[in-house]
Amino acid sequence: MPEAIDLLIEARWIAQVEPDSVLENHALAVRDGRIVAILPTSEARDRYQPGQRLALDRHILIPGLVNLHTHAAMALMRGMADDLPLMDWLHKRIWPAEATHLSAQFVLDGTRLACAEMLRGGITCFNDMYFFPEAAATAASEFGMRAALGITTLEFPTPYASDADDYLSKGLAVRERWRDRPLTTFCLAPHASYTVADATFERILILSEQLGLPVHCHVHETRQEIDEARQRDGRPPLARLHRLGLLGPSFIGVHGVHLTDEEIDLLAATGSHIAHCPTSNLKLASGFAPVTKIQRRGINVGLGTDGAASNNRLDLFGEMRLAALLAKGTSGDAAALPARQALRMATLNGATALGLGHEIGSLVPGKAADLCAVDLGSLENRPCFDPVSHLVHVAGRESVTHVWVAGKCCVDDKKLCEQPANHLDSAIALWQNSLEVRRNI
Repeated sequence: MPEAIDLLIEARWIAQVEPDSVLENHALAVRDGRIVAILPTSEARDRYQPGQRLALDRHILIPGLVNLHTHAAMALMRGMADDLPLMDWLHKRIWPAEATHLSAQFVLDGTRLACAEMLRGGITCFNDMYFFPEAAATAASEFGMRAALGITTLEFPTPYASDADDYLSKGLAVRERWRDRPLTTFCLAPHASYTVADATFERILILSEQLGLPVHCHVHETRQEIDEARQRDGRPPLARLHRLGLLGPSFIGVHGVHLTDEEIDLLAATGSHIAHCPTSNLKLASGFAPVTKIQRRGINVGLGTDGAASNNRLDLFGEMRLAALLAKGTSGDAAALPARQALRMATLNGATALGLGHEIGSLVPGKAADLCAVDLGSLENRPCFDPVSHLVHVAGRESVTHVWVAGKCCVDDKKLCEQPANHLDSAIALWQNSLEVRRNI
């Protein structure tokens, strides 16, 4: 008798990521939110009786994409502070706007906007660093999205918290309230070396070890950051973090644009991870991260979009292509960062950095059914000799047709399956009007 399952997806291609194989004319079976088998379509039809069967004969099925670094709610600030270097961008535009407008409602609406954009672009999991994490958790939950939420920490006050202890206590309280939600995890998220003191980093290290949480921190993003750290601390940020014990398998360093060979060796020796954000690095004129060198030393590198205020898209297809092209151009090696490696960076590498590699990031039986289907049959995507190459260098997020998180359909034929409780269009318009007034002051 055929075995009952919830969903059978028959695809032209399936890219498993690990193992590094692309299967043709195979089907993926899902039951109770998990992958139970991947097998030839003809065999699957005989073996299974699905509640739903979906034939995608022009598509490649891939793991859901993992956005390893973003500030989701800042989608409401998209395009508000263009053409500025990082410190001017922060001090003259972003921090003043946050001082006036930051609230739980701002984060709820901004994260709703970000979740809608990310899901439609095949992103099923994002690693967030922002304020009011409970509002962000609520937004992600409304869309059925997987989220790793940052317990963001600074020394100075914002409308969210008064000092480092307040940030940590509020974030840990949210984690306690949400700890039983299977799609919601947490990271400790000290903002950067120039906004967090030694004593706070030391406490974060203790919490990371006690609670088993990753540490997610901006590091070596600009030359100015490094020069000022040398003047202030007598050493570059990475050396300071290493002295404090932060580097290690739980550490996710965001950007890593300006790294010496010795610093790359240090990241490799400690088993640290890097979140590579190529578009933001270019848009803020921060520079070119030495990704080829970093990867050759065996360091795990995932991809992030950064926030939409500095990108201005939450688009991992764009990040895959740009990362691959920059690696080739900056290294002078046309073989650097091939398409399959770029796809792994956007999926399994990001999941591994978050401690979720056992759960998501590749398509193997037993893992959660976080899936993305990409249509490669349009004129713009033909002919197709190598479907993974097409994913990175030809197709874009507009080719995503279906997305599932833990087996639940979140995007069906390019349409979101869940809408937030309030009307998102109205909320965006209200925030735009409010932010526009502040911007023109």
